[in-house]
Amino acid sequence: MTQVIDFQTDPSKYRHWRVDFDGDVATVTMDVDENGGLFEGYQLKLNSYDLGVDIELADVVQRMRFEHPEVKVVVMKSGKDKVFCAGANIRMLGGAAHAHKVNFCKFTNETRNTFEAAEADSGQKWIAAVKGACAGGGYELALACNHIMLVDDSASAVSLPEVPLLAVLPGTGGLTRVTDKRKVRRDRADIFCSIEEGVKGKRAQEWKLVDEVIPTSKFDETVEARAKEFAAASTKATGKGIALNPLQKSVSASGIAYSLVDVAFDREGRKATITLSGPDGAAASSMDEVVAQGDHGYMLRLARELDDAILHLRLNEMELGLLVFRTQGDPELLAAHEALLTANKDHWLANEILQYWKRLLKRIDVTSRSMVALVEHGSCYAGVLAELLWSVDRSYMMEDEFEGDNRPIATVTLSETNFGQYPMGNGLTRLETRFLDEADTIEMLKGKIGEALEAAEADEAGLVTMILDDIDWDDEIRIFMEERASYSPDAMTGLEANIRFAGPETMETRIFGRLTAWQNWIFNRPNATGADGALQRYGTGVRGDYNMQRV
Repeated sequence: MTQVIDFQTDPSKYRHWRVDFDGDVATVTMDVDENGGLFEGYQLKLNSYDLGVDIELADVVQRMRFEHPEVKVVVMKSGKDKVFCAGANIRMLGGAAHAHKVNFCKFTNETRNTFEAAEADSGQKWIAAVKGACAGGGYELALACNHIMLVDDSASAVSLPEVPLLAVLPGTGGLTRVTDKRKVRRDRADIFCSIEEGVKGKRAQEWKLVDEVIPTSKFDETVEARAKEFAAASTKATGKGIALNPLQKSVSASGIAYSLVDVAFDREGRKATITLSGPDGAAASSMDEVVAQGDHGYMLRLARELDDAILHLRLNEMELGLLVFRTQGDPELLAAHEALLTANKDHWLANEILQYWKRLLKRIDVTSRSMVALVEHGSCYAGVLAELLWSVDRSYMMEDEFEGDNRPIATVTLSETNFGQYPMGNGLTRLETRFLDEADTIEMLKGKIGEALEAAEADEAGLVTMILDDIDWDDEIRIFMEERASYSPDAMTGLEANIRFAGPETMETRIFGRLTAWQNWIFNRPNATGADGALQRYGTGVRGDYNMQRV
């Protein structure tokens, strides 16, 4: 039986990370248990990591935002001698299925993006304190931090040795961050990414691969001083954190049930239907009440449950190629819950919940599945949930009354948040991406904020793909779903990835675009993954057998 990967964890279960708090500074120590791999067949030596290590790190990052808002600076360091992190475990990569490798890279990208964005989103700055070898994915961990400090000794170096050693590329944005974020000159970047030993000392700082190089005798005290300096300069909103308790869910052969999210599997139809419930009570009257609700508050609870469901589907249900989104609930009630947060953006918890929704919607954007939204009677596509209508590939909306269906008529309701609160990876809103070069359309839609738009109005405004009456609904939806399930998954992934990300290219879209295209392709090539490829021969002393044709 295939092992089910669970993305839920908590500090009592960590095997690979330690977290220490000292006022407004926290220290996150990577100390990987080499016998704690997610699967059998490899050891996580030299602080190398697999998906299990990254699941814990994602939990650390999330709790840092919600449970410890007092933390203004986070220092990431190693608990091992002579090594910061050796990167993704090579034996794991060599033995993993292709789909697992790609989804692993995608999740690690999202985790790094989260702590990289913590300074801009929440005022929480991350420092990488690098001692020892910092190679491949280890340097990518450091690259995602806001400030890199490297000890100046004879052994400590940063490197991206994937090309010369493994015939693959840095899988979590390394190349892109070197050029786009660190602004390393392209010829120097070419040298850096072509040598196994990496770059150390003053040259690493001169080439902008790190921010500071400090002698061994002064390293620890300088890191501590820098953290305190950054914390003192921070204007981060703080308060008393809330606990993120374990999600209550039930997983069965037919689906997953949460309190607000229901996922139904249709294996024969190769699809999963995700039904999101609207609020089960009135919105809080103040942010003090939201804090008191903790992780049980509607907006946070829904986000956590949907996030977990998407990750479960990505890694555990890879043959369910179509995700069908449905909502049921009161759109006005949903809008009130969201409005309380947007009216209090300067409150730390309101900000964190809104930023979490931004990250979650981006995660849905880059999920390699066909996606459709059904706007049925009784649905609550308002504000943040309306964003799903422009994340998916198509949306279908019920028009007029359906015989025997006495639910409230289907509507779509725009809110102010649809015009800037939840940008995509390209820096635009989903509406701006949908209506590229149509500024007049965006202005027209702003004039409809708060209106419950029925099918004809939503269709005229361009907010849904197609509206259908009760005569055509069942047949049209069935035909679409059967058609989608019949196409090649490889072709669909390529099609969707090209179409979804219109508009400007950013560091983030370049990272995910390269992952989908180039790394996906390279992971399938015999030079890397074949029986005599570099991943299989790594550590044997024998170089991979390469087909030398350029294609």
